[in-house]
Amino acid sequence: MGLLKLLTSDPLAFALVAIPLLFSIIIHEVAHGWVAYKMGDPTAKWLGRLSLNPLKHLDPIGTLMLFLFGFGWAKPVPVNFNNISDRRKGLIFVSSAGILANILFAFLALLCIRLFSTLPSGGALNLVFKVCHYVALINITLAALNLIPIPPLDGSKILMGMASRGTQYLLSRLEPYGFFIIIAFLYLGILNPLIGFFRWIIVSLISIVLP
Repeated sequence: MGLLKLLTSDPLAFALVAIPLLFSIIIHEVAHGWVAYKMGDPTAKWLGRLSLNPLKHLDPIGTLMLFLFGFGWAKPVPVNFNNISDRRKGLIFVSSAGILANILFAFLALLCIRLFSTLPSGGALNLVFKVCHYVALINITLAALNLIPIPPLDGSKILMGMASRGTQYLLSRLEPYGFFIIIAFLYLGILNPLIGFFRWIIVSLISIVLP
C-alpha cells in the first residue's frame, strides 16, 4: 500500500511507518558518508550530508514514489573513491556501512521489544512495541534490498570490491539501467523472493545474538 493511501485511511499507522522509514533511509545514507569520511573522503562532510536533517537527504522523485507506492529512496551520499587509498576496501566498507547501520537499527529495536516485554502491557507500551516492530521490519527489509547485487544497490558495489576487473566493468556498465532492472524484477515477481532470501539471512544472524 502506498503511504498516501495509508495516510488517508489510518493516520496513526502512517506515522508509525513513514517516520521510521524516513529516518532509516537517512541513517543508511549517513553511514555511507561517515565511513567514507573516516577512510579519507570528506566529500559528504563538505556537502553537509553527515546530518540527520531530512531536508539534506530527500529526493523529490524518491519521496513521491515512497508516498505513492511505498518504495522510494533518498539522494545518494556522494563518495569520491579517488580520495580513498585502497579503492577495493573503500567499495566494500563504504557500501556495507548503510546495510550494517540498518541491521544495527533493527537489532536495537528488537532488543527494546525484548527488554520491554517483561513490563505490564498498556496503551503507551503497546505503541512502543508497534514503533519498534516497524523499525525492525523496515530496517531488515532495507538491508535485505540493498544486499541484492544489482547496480546501483550496495550489494553490487560490495561485489565490485571483491570481483575481478572484468566483473567490475560489467557491473559499471549495468548501473545506468539498474533502476529499470529493479522495476522489471518487481513487476515479474523476482524482487520479493530475493529480498526474502536476504531477509532470512539477516534475521538468522540477529537470532544468534538475540535468540
